[in-house]
Amino acid sequence: MTRILRSPAFPAVTPLLSAPTLSLLNRFQHRFPLALRPYARLAEEAGDGWSEDGIIDALATAHQQGVLGRVGAIFAPNTVGASTLAAMAVPPERLDAVAHYVSSLPEVNHNYARAHHVNLWFVVTASDRSRVAEVLARIYLATGIKPLNLPLLKEYHIDLGFSFLPGDQPRPRECLQGMGSLSLSQSERRLVGALEDGLALEPEPYRLLAERAGLSREEVLHILTDWCDSGVIRRFGLVVRHRELGYHANAMCVWRVEDEEERDDLGVKLAAEQAVTLCYARPARPPLWPYNLFCMIHAPDALTVRQTVDELRARHDVMHLPHSVLISTRRYTQRGARYGYRHD
Repeated sequence: MTRILRSPAFPAVTPLLSAPTLSLLNRFQHRFPLALRPYARLAEEAGDGWSEDGIIDALATAHQQGVLGRVGAIFAPNTVGASTLAAMAVPPERLDAVAHYVSSLPEVNHNYARAHHVNLWFVVTASDRSRVAEVLARIYLATGIKPLNLPLLKEYHIDLGFSFLPGDQPRPRECLQGMGSLSLSQSERRLVGALEDGLALEPEPYRLLAERAGLSREEVLHILTDWCDSGVIRRFGLVVRHRELGYHANAMCVWRVEDEEERDDLGVKLAAEQAVTLCYARPARPPLWPYNLFCMIHAPDALTVRQTVDELRARHDVMHLPHSVLISTRRYTQRGARYGYRHD
């Protein structure tokens, strides 16, 4: 099922990058070339007078300004490792100290404070579920606050890439089928570890990636092509940082939907909305956390987020469902996932 409904609100302020560079970042969030000289291929596809050196220089500038996080892979959830969304109700006077400790753990890749009594939200990734559980137990022992463990139950839309330029044609969305965990070979584990920091901004980045992984360049390209074709890699491209692009309000919108069929139906509808950047089901943990359907909305400001949520609730006739909107108040950590394979 493919639908395009509502485009996201665009920020009024754009970063200090040229219009051609912003267009480049917007266009190549997906389908980065798997070629010996990918930036030269990118220049060919981009046209408009781009050269290989020009592409590399533009991306380096975007990275220095914090707009480009990395060039690399977003893996489908729980395929090359395990992950969970976790949350804590931290006393306000301890929030910064607890958040900084959580962010210091290499297994934590996103960590945000949100306006709610459950106020600290972070993602933990590791090689397997037992390792994820160990990290959560360590956080409990260190802080005295037990994290809520909210593993993915069902995904409706997970991408983290979206059009951020007015007038751009948004990508069609398709309902997703979850994938099972892979049994990775030792060489594949090394490749996942080598990918964590992304591709180098130099003419032959796959050569350097292969050296880090202890593989040949041909082996690396073969594995990456297979993972992209099979959906193990959900997205391979330019990974941008939304806040630096002017999307200062990052809101997690949640609903309590008791009936599983009703939850799935609403999840599919929300996933088709271009304003929604993530949508998935996770378990409720009553009484502290009663919600089981999640979606993310990025917008220039909190007012726009709330207006968007009100529109979604009215359009999909869910005004009766208990819900909450958790707007981020601070970003402590945002980086690529680390699965613990770097030293395999």
